[in-house]
Amino acid sequence: MIYTFGDISGAHFNPAVTLGFWTAKRLPGRDVGPYILSQLLGALIASGLLRLLFPQSKSLGATLPAGSELQSFILEFVLTFILMLTILNVSTGAKEKGITAGIAVGAVIGLEAMFAGPICGASMNPARSLAPALVSMHLEHLWLYLIAPPLGAAAAMFACRCIREPGCCAQPQPEIQS
Repeated sequence: MIYTFGDISGAHFNPAVTLGFWTAKRLPGRDVGPYILSQLLGALIASGLLRLLFPQSKSLGATLPAGSELQSFILEFVLTFILMLTILNVSTGAKEKGITAGIAVGAVIGLEAMFAGPICGASMNPARSLAPALVSMHLEHLWLYLIAPPLGAAAAMFACRCIREPGCCAQPQPEIQS
């Protein structure tokens, strides 16, 4: 989907990524609302379709932690941080055109899902967690999947800025007199 929609919308399927691009000043504020609304609507349509196709399913793919909420919150923060840091470093703006960006982003998502999926669900995406939770009425842990990914994305934006912009985070070091 990154290659399909990357040059049109930047393949923004994730509100946390959209907010990360906005805070990084790579997406105009006027685009944030329509992007997030589209992401939520798409996720709700997909969850509705799953309900129609699999009415016997109790969770419909709702993101639920296997361990504690704190453990899942921290993992979701870290996973989204790594994902957003990767996206910011392989993208050329709010829209993606690079030939290898989809491979890098897809690989990060796949590896994170394999590693952390059994522990926290590896959502990294508030829309991906919100829609199945609403349709299946599994709202008990939803807060952590709505808060941790945007915080992780924002932290990645600051880390990317510190890495890429000289003098952003570090104070000038005094010269050593010999």
